[in-house]
Amino acid sequence: MNQPHIHLLDLPDEMLLAIFKKLHNTSVLYSFLDIGNNRLDTLLRDQTLTNNIDLTSIDDITILHRALFCVLPRIHHNVRDLTFETSSINRVFRAGTYPKLTHLKIKDPSITKNDGLFLSDLQFNIFSSSTLTELYIYVHNFNDCLCLLDGRLSQLKSFTVRVYDVDAPSSITHNQNNLLKLKYFSLICYNDICIYDNRIIPLLHRMPNLQQLLLCLTIRNHNGLIDGTHLQNEILIYMPFLNNFACDIRTRNLNNGSLPTLSNDDIQKTLSNIKYGPMIGSIRYFSTNSYLCHIFTLPFAFDRLQCLTNHFPNAIFDRVCYLSIHDVLPFEHEFFIRLSHAFPSLKHLTVINTTAQQNNNQSYSLIEFKNLNYLNVMPADISYLAQFLLNTRTNLPSLSELHVKYKHLKTVTEDFTRDGTRFNCTKIKRLYTEGTSVHSNDYFRYFPLIYN
Repeated sequence: MNQPHIHLLDLPDEMLLAIFKKLHNTSVLYSFLDIGNNRLDTLLRDQTLTNNIDLTSIDDITILHRALFCVLPRIHHNVRDLTFETSSINRVFRAGTYPKLTHLKIKDPSITKNDGLFLSDLQFNIFSSSTLTELYIYVHNFNDCLCLLDGRLSQLKSFTVRVYDVDAPSSITHNQNNLLKLKYFSLICYNDICIYDNRIIPLLHRMPNLQQLLLCLTIRNHNGLIDGTHLQNEILIYMPFLNNFACDIRTRNLNNGSLPTLSNDDIQKTLSNIKYGPMIGSIRYFSTNSYLCHIFTLPFAFDRLQCLTNHFPNAIFDRVCYLSIHDVLPFEHEFFIRLSHAFPSLKHLTVINTTAQQNNNQSYSLIEFKNLNYLNVMPADISYLAQFLLNTRTNLPSLSELHVKYKHLKTVTEDFTRDGTRFNCTKIKRLYTEGTSVHSNDYFRYFPLIYN
């Protein structure tokens, strides 16, 4: 017996909703909403399909345009959880008022290139809400961060903020009331902070009810080290309800003789009384009459780690995608073996070390960085370029971007004819060099994906 063809709309509402809920809701909404069918429009406004919208899952610009201009204006009143990229912020907030919004994530697709949102460039009422309880955002300066905590988000309980520039001057006087409802705070700034005591510490003291705190900071020219003693006396003691703490904090100071010469063990001892899990501390002195003190918690909580030295623990940093390593002692082959095991998700690596490798007359075990697509050895000795390009030492199957001094590249590749370094260069699409811009035919044969 032949069965007649069944159209989607022949199914009952309950079955249609069950099918739609099995699919990605944003795909369903931009495919079926507002196509001239009143029944579908009614079904698709169901709160289970419209209360959580993630626009970062849309890669096609045409589909994103339809979602912003056709879908959001029809469902904004149901949205409780909203995620999108910074480039869409004005269009998202022009699409509706989102009266039920409680969770907002504004993501930046680039961790290295953009400078964050300038809140002064946006409509004032965009960030004014009596319903928002969770905010995730990347802003340009610390003034923008303080604006968001001046009372306009009266129900905020969780605040994750990345700040591009903490030191930017401000003439605005902000509300300094305690943030009694805030339970979770995460602050990330990858650029140097010179006025830490005047900016970061006063803000943290406004959070007496905090239960979770994450700090990723680089502090320069501070009067003393940011070590375990500082954490306990200046931050943690002011947070009696704190039960979860994670940090990655670097102090870069000139060595002016005001502090005695300290060892890694000295730094580690200051961390022994921190009760929130294992912590690692180290200090490295440089020939430039400066030093770097680095403390961090384990397991490591961030996706970027800066200024790692030869001294790092036997741990797995599985969240880290972006890493810079910096030392005055050479990074030997054994160090990179450890690095490849400790950072399985590594995609971006910058090497800062002008001290040449010493152990060059040995047989090497092959190292693989299978996910590494960006390598910067511009601020490094030539031996590190050889370490990565020689296929008897390292395998880089995903490398697509290389930053290097041209004279180093020409030497290591033997004027772009050396077979032993050819394989790790074949997938490079972007090559940034310091030096000549005139290249030979051998150069372009060596980098087949780079066009003249």
